[in-house]
Amino acid sequence: LGAGLLIAILRILRGQKLWYAMAGLGAALLAVGLCFLLDSMEAFFLPTIISGGLTTLILFLSILLKRPAVAFTSHIARQWPLGWYWHLRVRPAYSEVTAFWAFFSAIKLTGQVYFYLQGNTDALALFNLVTGWPALIILLAFSYIYGLRRLKQLEGLSVEEFNENSPPPWEGQSQGF
Repeated sequence: LGAGLLIAILRILRGQKLWYAMAGLGAALLAVGLCFLLDSMEAFFLPTIISGGLTTLILFLSILLKRPAVAFTSHIARQWPLGWYWHLRVRPAYSEVTAFWAFFSAIKLTGQVYFYLQGNTDALALFNLVTGWPALIILLAFSYIYGLRRLKQLEGLSVEEFNENSPPPWEGQSQGF
């Protein structure tokens, strides 16, 4: 709570938006409140476990619905047309990368639940630390490299070719995943 409060104060002093600081402070307050309410230190991790379960479910469902979640995140970041992501020669790459994320999320959730049920807060904290930013950076790099290679293998069209409604054969996507 102290760290969250400090971040919020620093953001106020710098004139920055408070949304993320307040959301983080609210999440920390919820977690600490659960610890007191349930009289358990492990309860601090319940919000993370619940959000991890929802994330895992959403990732798997997005694949089943043929609208892979990774395509949406790429669309938000790159502003490429959503229709391009759903093309039959493009979507498999995004579905496969979403599957990697879903399996990572499921493995992380399994570890969290295991340590939670064991009542091992030290192991749970360490597990969350290791499967946090360090693992996500590796997964992001892997996703990008795998995604680019997979797009080439699929011999699909590039975003520009999609926008121009170009007929095959296509040169393919070469400017990012």
